[in-house]
Amino acid sequence: MTRTERFQMSDGGEAPEILVIDDEARLADLFATWLRDDWVVETAYDGEAALEAMAESVEVVLLDRRMPGLSGDEVLERIRDAGCESRVIMVTAVDPDFDIIEMGFDDYLVKPVSKDELVETVDDVAGRSDYESDLREYYALVSKKALLESEKADHELADNEEYRTLCERVDDLEQRTDETVSGMTTHDDFVGAFQDLQSEN
Repeated sequence: MTRTERFQMSDGGEAPEILVIDDEARLADLFATWLRDDWVVETAYDGEAALEAMAESVEVVLLDRRMPGLSGDEVLERIRDAGCESRVIMVTAVDPDFDIIEMGFDDYLVKPVSKDELVETVDDVAGRSDYESDLREYYALVSKKALLESEKADHELADNEEYRTLCERVDDLEQRTDETVSGMTTHDDFVGAFQDLQSEN
């Protein structure tokens, strides 16, 4: 039974949706094909079309950063400014830099990505939608922290004030959500798994 069928049986409503946003139409369509067994998937090939396609039923957004017209960064900012709580995964060829710390995404994948990697990340991020807000933020920030640690040298991290602030915020949230987090995974396990995944690509 697919995720869509389980949702319809348990909830009695329409299946949750994924919106795939990428100006490379073939790639967006490929991602949609990979996900359609378990999700209702819509595609948009530019930022303006993406904003028009956003709806409350969209649970997860896959968003490219480098697009003509409205960039993925601008689309993300507008989504968050509108109060949309959809989970957002950046799927992009842009290597992460310290600017990601202030961006309101939930996870970040660097192209090329495999089907297994994409599906696993979507399922993981979608599962966070059931968590309390502090725990959602915790996992989003831990993802950013692990991503930067996999891409940046130790001295770059040590010299960056935004990174140090990020670490402090992670520590604070870890303490506040300790009981909930301990029932699922530890911070070190989460970071280790993320870095293992990055090293395989």
